Amino acid sequence: MQTTVTWQGKMAFMADDGAGHRVKMDAPPAVGCEDDGFRPKHFLLDALAGCTSMDVISILNKMKISPNSFRVEVSATETEEHPKVFSDFHIRYVVSSEVPEDKLNKAIDLSQERYCGVTAMFKNFAPITHEVVFEA
Repeated sequence: MQTTVTWQGKMAFMADDGAGHRVKMDAPPAVGCEDDGFRPKHFLLDALAGCTSMDVISILNKMKISPNSFRVEVSATETEEHPKVFSDFHIRYVVSSEVPEDKLNKAIDLSQERYCGVTAMFKNFAPITHEVVFEA
């Protein structure tokens, strides 16, 4: 795996994965920038949410379960001192109510304990908790 990040002026950068996918990063106006892209640390939250989301949906599909709606929300606490790092993560799995709770919990547990490489890496430096929310 590899990525290339190219300066675009001020504090804007373009990330390119070499497979044709690009995403812009930028800083807020408070530091004289345009606020025209993601912050680098947000990508960590996106990576955690994306990894476990893909796992859970894949596992549910193998169980012949297809939720009407599904999303993952990740929050993190940032330390006060520099370098400001994440001290913990919390994952909210929000799913439509027709999904059997036991099957969903099994899919989440498999993602968290066996399949999600991002979770495995992040657990090395911060605790990760999760909850399940069913929506009508």
